[in-house]
Amino acid sequence: MSCQNYREALSARLDGEPLGMPVDELDGHLSHCPTCTAWVGAAEGVTRRTRLAPAPAVPDLTATVLAALPRELPGARAAARVRLAGTALRLVLLAVGVAQAALAWPVLVSGAGAMSAPVHLAHETGAWNLALAAAFLAVAAAPRLAAGALPFLGSFAVLLLALTLADLSAGHVHADRAGAHLVLLAGVAAVAGIAWRGRRRRHLPALAGRRVTA
Repeated sequence: MSCQNYREALSARLDGEPLGMPVDELDGHLSHCPTCTAWVGAAEGVTRRTRLAPAPAVPDLTATVLAALPRELPGARAAARVRLAGTALRLVLLAVGVAQAALAWPVLVSGAGAMSAPVHLAHETGAWNLALAAAFLAVAAAPRLAAGALPFLGSFAVLLLALTLADLSAGHVHADRAGAHLVLLAGVAAVAGIAWRGRRRRHLPALAGRRVTA
């Protein structure tokens, strides 16, 4: 076998790689070949100097990199506006819930404001309105409930609006009594806004994933 093959094995030994031949055979060759012994000595010196050589000085680019970064992440301002809009909707719904409870409480306690309805019917009306207030307050506290509450609240609001307009035109209800329903409509609109925002947040990650894998 030529010395070149042994030198390749010696180079592999210096690099910590497989020799490609028995160790005894390689060491036996070194003991009888002064040329390869001198070669491996020189190679070991080069390897040692390379590994122990000081690393070249690298300039500190921290300030330059930080200066090149944008002052705010892309979309941060839009995300802040979205969060602000969500907070505003919840505050509106909180106010609506308190107002709805204030309208329901006198009717529930004393029957006042129920347009001379029988006491039990007035109590039922008050309990119903107080339950609506509780639903608004629950969604304001936990927006994830909006999607579940919206079908019931929305259908009730649409039906109540149609009946109130018909009663107004027929003179069966006073304008101030009908105007009190605006609180309910505002609450349903806020719940719808919160539910729409929640649905949009759930779909955005899925759409992003489809764009990445496409």
